Amino acid sequence: MDFRDTPEGAENRRKVREFLEQHAELEKPDSGRGYRDGNDDPAVLEKARKWQTIKANAGYAGITWPKEYGGQGGSPLEQIIYEQEESQFDVPRGNFFYIGLGWAMPTLFQWSNKEEILKHSDKVLKGDEIWCQLFSEPAGGSDLAALRTKAERDGDEWVINGQKIWTSGGQFSDFGVLVARNDTTQAKHKGLTCFILDMKSPGVEIRPIKQMSGDSHFNEVFFDNVRVPDSCRLGEVGEGWKVAMTTLMNERYNLVELVPPDFEQIFHLVTETNLPDGPAIEDTAIREKLADLYCRAQGMKFTNFRTMSALSQGKDPGPEVSIGKLVNSLRLQESANLGSDLYGESGLLMAEDMPMRALFQRAYLYSPGWRLGGGTDEILRNTIAERVLGLPSDIRADKGIAFRDIPTGARK
Repeated sequence: MDFRDTPEGAENRRKVREFLEQHAELEKPDSGRGYRDGNDDPAVLEKARKWQTIKANAGYAGITWPKEYGGQGGSPLEQIIYEQEESQFDVPRGNFFYIGLGWAMPTLFQWSNKEEILKHSDKVLKGDEIWCQLFSEPAGGSDLAALRTKAERDGDEWVINGQKIWTSGGQFSDFGVLVARNDTTQAKHKGLTCFILDMKSPGVEIRPIKQMSGDSHFNEVFFDNVRVPDSCRLGEVGEGWKVAMTTLMNERYNLVELVPPDFEQIFHLVTETNLPDGPAIEDTAIREKLADLYCRAQGMKFTNFRTMSALSQGKDPGPEVSIGKLVNSLRLQESANLGSDLYGESGLLMAEDMPMRALFQRAYLYSPGWRLGGGTDEILRNTIAERVLGLPSDIRADKGIAFRDIPTGARK
């Protein structure tokens, strides 16, 4: 397996770096910027919009999108090369746009029509339109097919009633990909249909959730007789599970990225910290933990290289995506734990004037959520066990039963 860039890949990487050097400075290890920085701040959103427009004008937005929709028609490998290079520079991360660019629009490419796609593509590329994913519910998270939001046909429209939760960026979103239940007489994975939902529609109520980190990145979204044109349906009626899987696989793939704090940042903190008994870097337990984190980081690095190698040969990634997301989530949480421990009592403080802008304190609070989004640890382990190791599937007592007949705690 050859992990080196091909001559074409090396040339592409050179051009990307040249573009980034013209517009930004290299990120410093002590900058303290984290994954969730400013995701509920309108001022940060405006900066991110400007950077997204610059990228779009230079051809670095929608790299893998079809050219007919404003993309570059490039390979996933080209996208990865760009993301690897951009991660080294001090630019707005654009966390407002990743759902639209990487999850929602690719779903539309596969399941919508050209007219509908062209309504959105240019706006999404330039950051003028933000999308969200309306999947999880109070009764349907890891078991997404247990969702209860209803979609009832009324002529050329659908009437939506129900609730979604943990909707990232919902308060800023213009549109969302919604999955709802249109038929309770079918088994729970059937009778589902997906839609493009205008988040400004009458009857849509968005309530930001105050998180323990102090941010409000996630939201509850309520639907009270919200009308959606049938022209905004994705796929055929009853194909919602297939459409949702398209979106979820794009999500899981995007969540494999290395999220701050990375190893360079934790190493910088260890070398700069003094403990009562001397420098932290000389402490045996900390050195052991640092070595473990380094091994995990290298494991992630080469797992990503395997993905790149598969993509460069025109193959789809195999179990690397699930494995990478599982390992990366644990790495993130353990890095945050070590960083907070090294700060001692000040590890509880979140002030901007803290060293590295309290990166590790903030990561300590948001890292548990990283182990949930895109599939919990348990779901991913099941996926690896069943689809990679060939182990027997979990027993499903509700298999083949009409959704309306599945016993719930609310029924007597």
